[in-house]
Amino acid sequence: MQLLVATRNRDKLRELRALLQELNLDLLSAHDLRELPEIVEDADTIRDNAIKKAVHTAQAARMLTLADDTGLEVDALQGAPGVRSARFAGEQATYYENNKKLLGLLAGVPLEKRTARFRCVVAVADANGLVDCVEGICNGTIVEAERGGGGFGYDPLFIPDGQVKTFAELSPDIKNRISHRAKAMQKAWAVLSRYLREKSR
Repeated sequence: MQLLVATRNRDKLRELRALLQELNLDLLSAHDLRELPEIVEDADTIRDNAIKKAVHTAQAARMLTLADDTGLEVDALQGAPGVRSARFAGEQATYYENNKKLLGLLAGVPLEKRTARFRCVVAVADANGLVDCVEGICNGTIVEAERGGGGFGYDPLFIPDGQVKTFAELSPDIKNRISHRAKAMQKAWAVLSRYLREKSR
């Protein structure tokens, strides 16, 4: 069975492929189906964005679809950037620009008050509508300068609890065991497995 991943972000797709590699699914991305509409992520919450992307894409493609939305919530910034994480420094902001803005807002904040969490919501939908929606959270701390050359997004600034390295310094294998997306995908794996069992009856 084919699974459409509703993203055009190649970095995110690479992580999702690694997390789903043991499921007997042929993964396609939004890049593979050129007629798919661009989904505007204008919802007020991460959960609602994920559901909107999954449902609208599944209906357009008439395929089983997985979509995720992820946000970084910084306690010292009252939960910002949150749902606007990808667009924190502007609609077309680069990873570097978003990180620079975040560091600027946290200038002078001591390390013990730089607590944060990544929140990832994964929605699964088919042509009939929403199948299920699950969430994964990874708590950690924002460092004072970018560290590491791996990962993407805010990874160079985020040390997950229990680690001394940022996500950008950790190997992909370790990140894909402990990250917010890994935790959400473990739950999504169960959703997809149940769906496939039911469809095979």
